[in-house]
Parts: sequence; C-alpha cells; structure tokens
Amino acid sequence: MEPEVITVGLDGSPESLAAAHWAADEADRRQWALRLLHAWILPAAGAPQAPADRDRNDGAREVVRRARDEVRERHPGLRIIEDLVGAEAEPALLGAAGDSRMVVLGSRALGPWESYVLGDVSLDVVGRAKGPVVLVREEAGRAKPPRHEPPDGPPPAPEARIVAGLSLNGSCERMLGFAFDAAAGRGLALQAVHGRPLPVDAYTPWGLDPDAATELTKEADAELQDALRPWCERFPEVPVRRTVLPESPTRALVQSVFGAELLVVGRTLHRPPLAPRIGPVAHAAIHHVTCPIAVVPHE
Repeated sequence: MEPEVITVGLDGSPESLAAAHWAADEADRRQWALRLLHAWILPAAGAPQAPADRDRNDGAREVVRRARDEVRERHPGLRIIEDLVGAEAEPALLGAAGDSRMVVLGSRALGPWESYVLGDVSLDVVGRAKGPVVLVREEAGRAKPPRHEPPDGPPPAPEARIVAGLSLNGSCERMLGFAFDAAAGRGLALQAVHGRPLPVDAYTPWGLDPDAATELTKEADAELQDALRPWCERFPEVPVRRTVLPESPTRALVQSVFGAELLVVGRTLHRPPLAPRIGPVAHAAIHHVTCPIAVVPHE
C-alpha cells in the first residue's frame, strides 16, 4: 500500500526551503511521506560520467538535494521522495496535487509591509488545485513567531491555536474537516471566526444601534454553533472557541488571527466563469496574514 504524500514545491528560494520544513514537520506528525518536487522545463540528458560543472541538470538536482539534506537533519526517519520534473511548474504541481494530501508552497514578503508577493505559479496553483494548498512564509516555516500585529498592537501572550474562517453561506465541510484534523494532530484549540457586516438600518443619525449589533451577533453565533456541532462531536478532544464580529469577513479574520499556528480558509471550487478563482476572504488572508495559510477547496 502506497503511503499518503505531502508535496512541497521547490525553487531554491529560502521561502521554498521553509515550506519544505513545514511540510516535513506535518508529514512526520502524520507518518506520511514527503515529496520534494522541483519542476525544470529544460532537463537535459547528460553523459553518465559528466562532471557536475558540465551537467546542465546539476543545478536542478542541487535544489532538491539541499532541501533533502536540511529536512533529514530534523527528521532522519522520514520517507522522502525526490522528484525532478521536466515540465512547467504549474502543471507539475497541479499534477502532483492529484495524488497528494496537500501541496505546500513558499511565499515571499515585500519590505516592511509584510505582505505576500505570490508569483503567477503559486496563485494559479492555489486557485486551481482540487486539494488543500498551504502557503508558508520563511519565518513561519522556520518556527519563528508570527510578526503580524493587529492595528491596536499585539495582545499579551497570544494563544497557539488553529484559526478557521467560516462564511456560513454554503457547505464548508472539507474546510472544517481539515481545520479540526490539524488542531487534533497538534493538540491545539480551534478558533472559528465569522464576520458579518451590520445592515444599513443598524446605523442611526446618532451612531450605531447597539441592540441591532447584539441581535446580529447572537444570530450569527447560533448559526456558527450549528455548523460546528457535528465536528465538535467527532473531535471531542479539540477545544473550540467561537468568534463572531459585526465586521466584514476579511476584517474579522485579519483581526483574529494574531498568534495562530495555522489559518484555514475555504475556496469555492465552482465559481462563475469571469469571477476570480480565489474569493475575497482567501485573497485578503494571503496578502495580510503571516502565519501559514491552508486554502481548502469545497463545493
């Protein structure tokens, strides 16, 4: 029986090495295999005895070798599959996603804004893969504390946890299953976050109607509790905290994720033809959250 596999895409950057470390930790935790994949469009047939400096494939092999050696230091017993693919990166990763439990990619930050800068390949893989894609920053992959701070400054001693952003507008079973499984595997709590903007009539000439905000939050919390109930019964060992904010879903999520070990968001598989492949919540999370982000497609 073939083992379950986590695939990490490598390009030789520090971010992809961080992704390899994160994926190795996850594979070791679950007793799965780790595939180190590097796609190179021009692999060449070399002579068997050709020296490395004349082997046009050696640079591509070195990308995989370096990641393998670093991962081996922390996980000596982990099964590692080295995969050098002669193809463009996007189709190679999408093909690997078909027989992987998840695909893990590195993402870059730009200057002091700490914002994701995703290349076309990463963004297309996130938007087209039929399985979960995890994005890892260099700092997160090397187990450094996340540096994203909410607008009013960092809270004291943030709790390590898994955060899941729920829209409650449709089925989110695959995303919840991924989030609860991640929390259970790490022995962490799960924080379920839902944002719901206030209706226009909640705003009066003298300010916000507090009763309207309270009522909306109460209704949304009841819906959130109903959505979580089957999963709480399936994972009784996972402590669950519900967070409902009278905000847009994107603002609610970004405000609530500080200190999390992993953020899990959903992506609708079947979107209208002209609509972006990644919805606004996932897009905002990708650009403004620094902890690893799992984007899980669902119907």
